Amino acid sequence: MGHGYWNTSAFDAANAARQAAGQDDFGYSASMRSLPRDQRRAAPALDPFRVTSREARDSADHPMSTPIAVLFDVTGSMLTVPITVQKKLADLLGLLTRGGYAPDPQILVGAIGDDQYDTVPLQMGQFESDNRIDEQLRDIYLEGGGGGDKREGYALAAYFLATRARTDAWDKRSRKGYLFLIGDEMNKDRLYRDSISRFIGDEVARDLRIEDVYAMVEERWNVYFILPNLTSYYNDKDVEEHWRGLLGERFLRLEDPDAVCELIAVTIGLMEQAIDLDEGLDDLRRNGSGSGNAVGKALSTLSRGTRLVRAAGGQLPADL
Repeated sequence: MGHGYWNTSAFDAANAARQAAGQDDFGYSASMRSLPRDQRRAAPALDPFRVTSREARDSADHPMSTPIAVLFDVTGSMLTVPITVQKKLADLLGLLTRGGYAPDPQILVGAIGDDQYDTVPLQMGQFESDNRIDEQLRDIYLEGGGGGDKREGYALAAYFLATRARTDAWDKRSRKGYLFLIGDEMNKDRLYRDSISRFIGDEVARDLRIEDVYAMVEERWNVYFILPNLTSYYNDKDVEEHWRGLLGERFLRLEDPDAVCELIAVTIGLMEQAIDLDEGLDDLRRNGSGSGNAVGKALSTLSRGTRLVRAAGGQLPADL
């Protein structure tokens, strides 16, 4: 996947046409809510069940593809975040491409719920470079569920990406992709084998340790967890300690929940060594963004010359 180019004029025109027709930007989600709960499903392009791969490949259009996965928690108070990101997709692509932050970005969007309580706890799109990013984002089902236990199915999404993503960035250049998990809760105590079977279709021998799942995905991905303000657990110490224990400085608290796209772009620019933090914040100001302070604070630990390296180890148990 990943052919073609983003067209901002087409994006704006499509938004205007939906508004004029009184159509919901997230029309698939609206249609699912009209059905009984047991009939609600992920859109076909985002259904992860028995998917063999999601590919970010080089092409004539994009010879040096950079894979980027942006996965949203769509439970409870997190529902507004994908809506905000949809409106700012053009800004995100503009910073990554025109700003020279990363070569040939290919973006996969997806959604995360509660694999013990929700009907659709995992949705995973394709890696795309053109306006299909917007189409797949708008096809996310915003379930708004969750189990009320301060834990969601982030590890199920991490497992999917670790076992299904195929990227030329890694295969040809040994370069990791970027995974951004956007949420406000912790992982479940473990990744349940039943959840892997029900929602992905793999049969594993036993439940998996959360630490093993993240060690595996970090072999080929730089993994970040963004905790936006105004969500349920923004100031919760348990949530912060949980994610810092897994990801260290790649746990990012974001004071301005509308600045997710800006934070993603500047983070990638820093890690690709295309910019330093001051240059990234200058770019935001030039683009008319007022989110520089929030982005700068979120990235204060990553701006000190830190560069992520290939993770060691991180194998899943042999008897999956």
